[in-house]
Amino acid sequence: MARGRFITLEGGEGSGKSTQGRLLADAIGGRGHEVVLTREPGGTAGAEAIRGLLVTGDTARWAPWSEALLMTAARVDHVARVIRPALARGAMVICDRYVDSTRAYQGAGHGLDDAALTRLHDDAVGLWPDLTLVFRLDAEAGLARARQRGGAEARFEGFAGDFHARIAAFFAGLPGREPARCRAIDASGSVADVHARIMAAL
Repeated sequence: MARGRFITLEGGEGSGKSTQGRLLADAIGGRGHEVVLTREPGGTAGAEAIRGLLVTGDTARWAPWSEALLMTAARVDHVARVIRPALARGAMVICDRYVDSTRAYQGAGHGLDDAALTRLHDDAVGLWPDLTLVFRLDAEAGLARARQRGGAEARFEGFAGDFHARIAAFFAGLPGREPARCRAIDASGSVADVHARIMAAL
């Protein structure tokens, strides 16, 4: 059986990745493909436990490298137990966040070296997406959306505006730096508009 395809959705807070991931999974599944829709940090019992440590609590709860290593630990488990087996049986895997979020949040946001984070990923995980859809939305607009939904998983939303501006700048430049893998998606407008842009990009 041919290897499946691995698609990741990336972007700042409130950019609509989760909603669009569900719509994309429905669209691909409707064409007869097996689809695995998952998220990071998370996707397995162990990775979901790590997620709870990362996305709740005070913003000062973790040092930047602690965050990066926890994210990577969750990813190692997720890839080994969910993503690689799904790809091996020919499934399409859609993941809400992956390594580019670590590069954006812990890298651009917190100031960790991108080359060091990339090496960590290569050494510990070694799997890169076939396609990454990068959702572009003004950082303040995204934060306003995220704050409306509320909930306990708001730790990253609590960081200062300049932190989120650095993340937005990283994502804005990513498709240009890595065009073979990444496609920019305008995440403004209605849910239907954004979905249409994604389908056109595919």
